[in-house]
Amino acid sequence: MINVALFGLGRIGQLHAKNLNNHPKINLKYIYDIDNNLSKKLSNKFKCLSIKNPKTAMEDKSIDSIFISTSTPTHIKFIIEAAKHKKVIFCEKPLDLDINKVNKCKKIIKKFKPKIQLGFNRRYDPGHNSLKLYLKNGKIGKLEKIIITSRDPSPPPIRLLKQSGTIFRDMMIHDFDLARFYLDKDEFDFVFATGSNISDKRFNKYKDFELATCVMKSKNGVQCVITNSRHCSFGYDQRVELFGSDGMIISDNKRELETKLFSKKSTNVNKPLMYFFIERYEEAYKLQLNDLVRMIKHNSKPLANFEDGRRSLILAENAIKSLKTKKFEKIKY
Repeated sequence: MINVALFGLGRIGQLHAKNLNNHPKINLKYIYDIDNNLSKKLSNKFKCLSIKNPKTAMEDKSIDSIFISTSTPTHIKFIIEAAKHKKVIFCEKPLDLDINKVNKCKKIIKKFKPKIQLGFNRRYDPGHNSLKLYLKNGKIGKLEKIIITSRDPSPPPIRLLKQSGTIFRDMMIHDFDLARFYLDKDEFDFVFATGSNISDKRFNKYKDFELATCVMKSKNGVQCVITNSRHCSFGYDQRVELFGSDGMIISDNKRELETKLFSKKSTNVNKPLMYFFIERYEEAYKLQLNDLVRMIKHNSKPLANFEDGRRSLILAENAIKSLKTKKFEKIKY
């Protein structure tokens, strides 16, 4: 069994705890959260040990992996500490809100050669992932355009919004990564971004946006359009379209049931979309864990690594810069 210590028990942390606990090849040995009462409560639920100090897990030689789902500003310190203790690392996105801290971390951990998996779960979604396979098999010829739509059903709580680092670092970073995933060895060269607040003026107070769009162009000329919204009246809207010289492939939204109603009053009426990311990407989170197991047992490379996290954050930084300059920004990695 693979022994894992999970740090961070917020909404996403509790989802990870459930999946770790249910995985047949993983033993969730420790959990840690700054809220010790919450940690104790959940330790009973998941039949693991609650620890007050992360060092307990770091110094335990039986622990194979440190699983980081704490608040974003704490990610770097845990990565560095886990790397020093030769642990396999999983870290939720983003790595940090400050690219300078990420670059510094990269230099510090280089000598330890750590194995790090980044929590870009959309790469593991069966639908989104299948598009990459179609591309590799030449089903649509040469890739020419990527169109990604990502709309949340409702904004995050204000307490999270205050520390999110804007829609580009918090939400669109998933889409930056997914777009890079399809490009393979190609990289984005330029980015232009826009943002606005129409329905919800609260975002103005935090210098953030409820609506955002990015246009990017790769070194090989592939165009990419990403559109995000912090609200969506009809559910969690997640679609990817890849257009090529010989065709097009689409990964569409998911519904609880794929039934359609036809009647006198209406035709082709679908069931509602799955409400949010926990339901929509349930399978992706599980497949992500399988990748972690392979990395530990077979020394394989994860589908998303530290450098993927760093480069996606660089795209976010340049998108934010473009908002100010109102120009296409040249991307330097």
